[in-house]
Amino acid sequence: TLIEISLDNPERLFNSLDPAPFVSKDLDRDAEEYILGAADDLPLVDPLKIVVYLPGEYATAEASRDIAGAIHHYFAYALAMSRRRLHATLREGRVSLMIGLAFLFGCVSLRQVVLLLDTGTMAQIVAEGVLISGWVAMWRPLHIFLYEWWPIRRMCRLQAKLSTMPVDVRPLHRTG
Repeated sequence: TLIEISLDNPERLFNSLDPAPFVSKDLDRDAEEYILGAADDLPLVDPLKIVVYLPGEYATAEASRDIAGAIHHYFAYALAMSRRRLHATLREGRVSLMIGLAFLFGCVSLRQVVLLLDTGTMAQIVAEGVLISGWVAMWRPLHIFLYEWWPIRRMCRLQAKLSTMPVDVRPLHRTG
């Protein structure tokens, strides 16, 4: 499957405010979103290739190597950042789980004490409120482990694919 990009100048693929050398430049935000969006619409197992169309004077073998290297470098760096984010999210989930379990245990214990001391309506209300508070404390770790890490993991897989996909630079054929 091809992701095709037509440009009038290879510099338009990159963030113009980034002072880094060409191969280390950040991709332009629009270019990055276009590439990610196009790749994300496809199954991760499908082979993928980017074709960059440039005017003839820019479509050289050297430009092809430079652009391919820059795209690979950018997505490899983005992959490293996403992996960091994934590890941080899972670490936060583990810490939140330990805190939540400790708080839940304390709430269950307090509930038992309240019910031992009094069995009246007010004691029942307090006991149930304490128990609900304990379970509410488990919301964040459950959210992290059930929902939050999956999109980050998918982005890691997508960026890993984009960091190694073939990139081809071809001459732009103008019509009209």
